[in-house]
Amino acid sequence: MKPSVQSFILTLFLLFCAAGLGQEKRIIQIQQAGSFGKDEINFPGASILLKDKVTRVKLYHEGALIESDKSVFYTQKNAFEAEGEVVFTQGDSLRMTSHFMEYDGETGKAKAWGDVFLKRPDMTLETDTLYLDRREDVAYYETPGTIIDSASTLKSKRGRYLMDQKMYRFTTNVNITHPDYEVNSSQLDYYTESDKAYLFGPTTIVGDTYDIYCEQGYYDTANEKGYFKRRAKILYNNKIIKGDSLYFEDAKNYASATDLVEVIDTINNSVIRGNYAEVFKALDSVIITKKALAINLIEQDSLYIHADTLVGTGPSEARILRGYYGVKILKNDMRGKADSLYLDETIGRIELHKKPFTKKELQILSTDDKNRRNPVMWFNNSQMSGEVIYMNTDLETRKLDSLFIFGNAFVIEKDSLSDNGFNQIVGKELYGDFKEGNLNALDVVKNTQVFYYLYADDGELVGIDKTICSALNIQFKDNEIDEISFYVSPDGNVHPDKMLDPNLRKLEGFIWREDERPNTIEELFIKN
Repeated sequence: MKPSVQSFILTLFLLFCAAGLGQEKRIIQIQQAGSFGKDEINFPGASILLKDKVTRVKLYHEGALIESDKSVFYTQKNAFEAEGEVVFTQGDSLRMTSHFMEYDGETGKAKAWGDVFLKRPDMTLETDTLYLDRREDVAYYETPGTIIDSASTLKSKRGRYLMDQKMYRFTTNVNITHPDYEVNSSQLDYYTESDKAYLFGPTTIVGDTYDIYCEQGYYDTANEKGYFKRRAKILYNNKIIKGDSLYFEDAKNYASATDLVEVIDTINNSVIRGNYAEVFKALDSVIITKKALAINLIEQDSLYIHADTLVGTGPSEARILRGYYGVKILKNDMRGKADSLYLDETIGRIELHKKPFTKKELQILSTDDKNRRNPVMWFNNSQMSGEVIYMNTDLETRKLDSLFIFGNAFVIEKDSLSDNGFNQIVGKELYGDFKEGNLNALDVVKNTQVFYYLYADDGELVGIDKTICSALNIQFKDNEIDEISFYVSPDGNVHPDKMLDPNLRKLEGFIWREDERPNTIEELFIKN
């Protein structure tokens, strides 16, 4: 059978194009077509290539093969428009299908639209319209797109793929779905080879055991670790961790925060603040230093605890807080100072301890020096100190319930009517109770001594009671000493004010520590 005239002309045309255009690598080459035609009215200067039953239109340009059902090829412009099951392939590295495509051979730019599907060995992309820049190795879309790699599904309204860097830049409603986590962001740069994501704008990352929020950060999606800034916070192990910058590593059950740090216990409604924190999930512990401050709720009032280092351990329902070095506490009607603190949420106990003495210190320090190291508490106008102080709270009402002081228990209260007089009580141990959050009564026992200003009902000073006894009871009214009762037979006298030597007006170990008393949150951070 002789070949038809049409097929002969088409063969000549293809040979001519292949020979002529092959001299310039940038010229689009026509490899095959089912038929060839012209339509100068609708497509001036263009060659119309169509498929037939067995042959599809194939165009080739700089390593890329474009197959379609129809192609309008502009020879002078070195460009074409293709439609009908368009397939764009570039070696084994890229394959893209669409309904339509426009391609400019001079610039290497293409536009594909209509159910675009792009496939590379490491990912697939679906969108309605995709733009390609082969010179810059960039693909981008401005219609909702979905990218799937080996483990994740990424969605956004706009996106850009830098092929040579193997990096996506997603903007507007970005979402990454992974079996272990989900990321939502306003802008995200994602590197496919390293699985690293750089986050910009409001971003949330939700994993199996953590929630993260930031407005700038970096996240290693393969290892679930990252660094986060700008209003960053992590919900982790029933704790909210905030800071100017956060580091998180899920495999190590670890998180740290720097500057303006806040750790919130969502179960106990307690807060610890500072400028550096480390959280160890496996150990149920958090360590905060640099202006560390804990805030606990007692009697519907905030109890502030400051220390050089605060350590919280245990689950929220059995939390223990420890404070080390320079502990100070502040509450509306209570102040305190110690070297270290122990707070057990399960039994409602607060313990204040002193720094242990070295052997040399025990030898050279005076009684006053040793007493100054003792923890001290102020309940309104009453100063109380001892070698160790315990305070218990009622677990149901969360109100102060009882007070214990062991070792050189000292109670001092400035006399309200004299200029330089102090009421003083010292004993081996002290036991007290509270009523509606206020001191109600104290028992001071073992080797008890009293120095107390006595007044008549009209306010005239009767004398100064100086007594030694085995034990005594103190009743309080409006948080001030109201009445003292002695157990067994006391041994003492009431001395006229003018007859008592000024050197005998202070019991051994007396120290008025008002200058150490913190009265504001700011004063908690002042070193005495």
